[in-house]
Amino acid sequence: HTSYEMVTGIGRQPQIASGKVLFTYDVTWIENLDLPWASRWDIYLSMDDAIPAKIHWMSIANSMVIVLVLSAMIAAILVRNLRRDINRYNKLATDEEKAEELEEYGWKLVHADVFRPPSQPLWLSVMCGTGAQLLCMSMLTILFSALGFMSPARRGHLLVAELVFFAMMGTVGGYVTARMYKTFKGNNWQTATAATALAFPGLAFGIFLIMNVVALSQKSTDAVPFLMIMVLVVLWFGLSTPLVFLGAYFGYRAEAIEYPVNTSSIPRQIPDQPWFMGIPFTLAIGGILPFGSCFVELYYMLASVWMDFYYYVFGILFLVCLILLVTCAEITILFTYFQLCSEDYHWWWRSFSNAGSTAIYVFLYSIVYFKQLEASSLATYVMYFGYMGLVCTGLFVMMGFVGVSTSLYFNKIIFGSIKID
Repeated sequence: HTSYEMVTGIGRQPQIASGKVLFTYDVTWIENLDLPWASRWDIYLSMDDAIPAKIHWMSIANSMVIVLVLSAMIAAILVRNLRRDINRYNKLATDEEKAEELEEYGWKLVHADVFRPPSQPLWLSVMCGTGAQLLCMSMLTILFSALGFMSPARRGHLLVAELVFFAMMGTVGGYVTARMYKTFKGNNWQTATAATALAFPGLAFGIFLIMNVVALSQKSTDAVPFLMIMVLVVLWFGLSTPLVFLGAYFGYRAEAIEYPVNTSSIPRQIPDQPWFMGIPFTLAIGGILPFGSCFVELYYMLASVWMDFYYYVFGILFLVCLILLVTCAEITILFTYFQLCSEDYHWWWRSFSNAGSTAIYVFLYSIVYFKQLEASSLATYVMYFGYMGLVCTGLFVMMGFVGVSTSLYFNKIIFGSIKID
């Protein structure tokens, strides 16, 4: 037995041990009378000042620089060019110009095709509905955490709040799916609603079961008991799924999204596109700027999940999430404008993937971060990349919804501001 006095005593000498040795230790608890009860967690939340607060503010400053640069690009390129294009399109042609029959060019040429329904409209609607549901869940969780409702003294409180918010936001997912699918003139509304209620939750639940089996095989304390799994199933089918169908009911009852121009019956031929408007290039550029606005906070979030750090600066995280949303929206608008100027009107899926490509960089960063964990077993690889793959899939869908909604709003504005003969 090793007592406190043996360790701290003056002139202590090493003891010769023989036989079987049982190591024990003593702990002396001393109450700090100067520390208020409400501040008892401050030493843990601040990690004893291991992470200076200025690092988070430097992250905010870095993100703001990216937002300002993108905003300046949109102001310089889009606003100036759009004003010039709109004035040119709306100008009354003179007799000489009519005689010459000057050929139009630019994004006005695709006015009869720009709102043509995309390929696979059902799955685009489902993914946008799921993205809206995840976005509402994330923002509500971060907001309530920033307001102090999620106490670190309650282990798992944050995760429970996320699950409850996701189930409650099923109305949002069902409404967005139904409204978009109705706008696309889809007929399989039962399939679209059921896919919204079952596709992503089913994927998440399947991966969770696999990870739980791996945890049980390793005798980990993170393994979830069977009773709690049944609670998740009840939460899924008893609350989330009915709310999705309720939201879909109101979505199909609402009016379809109105477009400012009519769509022709014959699709326009799309000319050959330059290499920099190809999918690989736009995915690479479209994801790196939003990722650059949040990668500093991403490091500390990964540390809190995989290295047992405390993360409780939810106010700063809320600001970073807002900056991420703005950055994704701006970069998507920019690429949508360039795509329409190239007379390519297939912007629905492209705007979804351009904004969602942020998740690709997050997953690549998680591969780099994994080197710090010093993994020694196959179970570690399976659990880490299984959960990170699920998180990045949710992020891809969530940012994809932001890209589609902002591009749709942008196209409605610019095509509603010109005169169509």
